[in-house]
Amino acid sequence: MAPLDLLLRRDPSGPGRLWSAGGGPSYALGVRDGRVVAWDDEALAQRGRGTEEVDLTGRMLLPGFQDAHVHAVFAGVTVIRCDLAGLDGEAAQRRIVEASHLRPEGWLLGGGWSFDTFGRTPTAADLDLLVGDRPAWLTIRDGHAGWASSRTLALAGIDERTPDPADGYLERDEAGRPTGVLHEGAMDLVEGVLPPPSDEDYQAGLRAAQARLHSHGVTAWQDAILGDFAGWSDPTPYYMAAAADGTLTARVEGALWWRRGDGLEQVEELVHRRATSEVGRFRTGAVKVMQDGIVENGTASMLEPYLPHPDVCCLPGQESGISMVDPDMLREAAVRLDAQGFTLHVHAIGDRAVREALDAVEAARRANGPGGGRHHLAHIQVIHPDDVPRFAELDVTANCQALWATHEWQVDELCLPLVGEQRAAWHYPFADLARSGARLAMGSDWFVSSPDPLKAIRTAVTRVAPSQPEGTPPFLPDQAIDLDTALTAYTAGSAYVNRLDDVTGRLEVGMLADLAVLDRDLFAIPADELHEARVDLTLVDGRVVHERPV
Repeated sequence: MAPLDLLLRRDPSGPGRLWSAGGGPSYALGVRDGRVVAWDDEALAQRGRGTEEVDLTGRMLLPGFQDAHVHAVFAGVTVIRCDLAGLDGEAAQRRIVEASHLRPEGWLLGGGWSFDTFGRTPTAADLDLLVGDRPAWLTIRDGHAGWASSRTLALAGIDERTPDPADGYLERDEAGRPTGVLHEGAMDLVEGVLPPPSDEDYQAGLRAAQARLHSHGVTAWQDAILGDFAGWSDPTPYYMAAAADGTLTARVEGALWWRRGDGLEQVEELVHRRATSEVGRFRTGAVKVMQDGIVENGTASMLEPYLPHPDVCCLPGQESGISMVDPDMLREAAVRLDAQGFTLHVHAIGDRAVREALDAVEAARRANGPGGGRHHLAHIQVIHPDDVPRFAELDVTANCQALWATHEWQVDELCLPLVGEQRAAWHYPFADLARSGARLAMGSDWFVSSPDPLKAIRTAVTRVAPSQPEGTPPFLPDQAIDLDTALTAYTAGSAYVNRLDDVTGRLEVGMLADLAVLDRDLFAIPADELHEARVDLTLVDGRVVHERPV
């Protein structure tokens, strides 16, 4: 037997931990030919002269994190353009001016602002002051709205005579004139004039995103939109090219975009796309359906109407939000997609959207039997209590974006007042889902949120985000989950929806050596310090793809 290629070990009597969902090795893990082949005493017995060793004493080894919902290429392109994520109003304004000076000609593109960045909804006039008379388009951090300059509105032919589309609306002044922010489907009004990112932008964006995710210990992810969307071109060709030339070191499951304006004829097209896009570490076995919008702008689909709010305009006939796909269509699509072996990946924020998605999966399970696609609902901000047990009953994974389960400005000032006291208590019920037997997965939704799993895990465990000041009360603390559950969600749970659970997500003999090494044992530190841990090493197939500088 050939000696191990790699041995990761700690002093059995010293600090440190080897962690895996469901248990695993205690102090040593051996890797040969990219796979885990032995642990503990057996691993020590197989080391040889050529075995590389990693000292885990005081550190923590775990399976590589897997992001179950991320827009990696879009995030990477935004990072290399004009990235406003996490900035306050003054800093965001400076970043816009700097980006405008760096690219003085043509369009200024980017995103990452939020409703609280400027203390109010920004306007085209605000953007004009920063960029002058040039076209500019900056998407909000969650991708559900865009901020246009006056030149952009003019190029798109948007004025007071422009009607609101059925699946979105324009912010307007008292005279009905568009003020510069377009919500949901209204963003399509500028899509025809936006210049597409270049091939070089997409290639550089994918490289930047992969490096960022690897630096956070992420070895695999599910890209939540593969298709033309809101001015973005389909990232699929860039993933395929990177997978073919070996520069894609992560494992990627792609979720093919369901065009909500089209019908069931898409199913055959999606089957063809899946069959022709699998290359190396890249596969496309999921279909992404955006069933509703977001609570903050009144477009999340709710069972009961929103409450009046001075800063949110619900359009007539849409007082309970918008179901982007007709529920009957969604059910029939789910049956057909499930029969073809696809995984449904549904954006469902409001309680009606959650119910409609669960109803669709139930129809698929009845028609095709259990054990089909690895169906999962992402975001799940508001879940009616009657629907919580249905996740386990229907084998639907709860895809959690844990960083949102906290007292941030948008939640406290927009979401909770819009839904009222009863529905406020139904927000992000991670613990209820876990207690009911539901499988949890976790994802960042980057660039909406930070791609750092440790920040999300800290928030899931404490219900307080790392960025919040000391003394911030936890958000619905009864819905906090323990560290073991959170780690399982970000490893084995996400591996399941990524269709990688047979080869990754746990430290077991025969599994691929997709691993992360942290600089400390998460179980040995206070919960409010979890985000302070750093990723020392990230390995894919036993090879280092990230090493933290000393």
